[in-house]
Amino acid sequence: MAERTYSGDENGRGTPRLDSGASSLGRQRLMAFALVAFAVLLLAGLIYAVIFLLQPGAPTETLRDIFIIVLVLEFMIIGLALVILLVQLARLINLIQNEVRPILESTSRAADTLRGTAAFLSQNLVGPVMKVNSTMAAVRRAADMLNFRRKN
Repeated sequence: MAERTYSGDENGRGTPRLDSGASSLGRQRLMAFALVAFAVLLLAGLIYAVIFLLQPGAPTETLRDIFIIVLVLEFMIIGLALVILLVQLARLINLIQNEVRPILESTSRAADTLRGTAAFLSQNLVGPVMKVNSTMAAVRRAADMLNFRRKN
């Protein structure tokens, strides 16, 4: 949706102009370009690292050990995140069972009460009033047909 902005002088006078989605489209293109550039640089770095480690005398074992340590730390962080996720999921289930379900049951009872009230009013108030009105309309129509009432 286009937003209305004003371009003008320092006193606030100016002409209104509409900003289209061009700026957001430009941001999306810039983001896509940045992601592609990052992927290309990552791939180039990976190729360079493989070529460097294939050279004789390269500290391959040390880099391998460092990589394994970093990988283990990453798995520990992921495990901790999964434990936190499970705790949050358990809290959500508890919230749904102990707070949301009673609210839904209460709402259902209120809707049933309103349904019963509407049925009661329909039977005991609206129905008799409609019968009286229809009887009165029939009597008026019969009186008009028999000309008991004078027309002006």
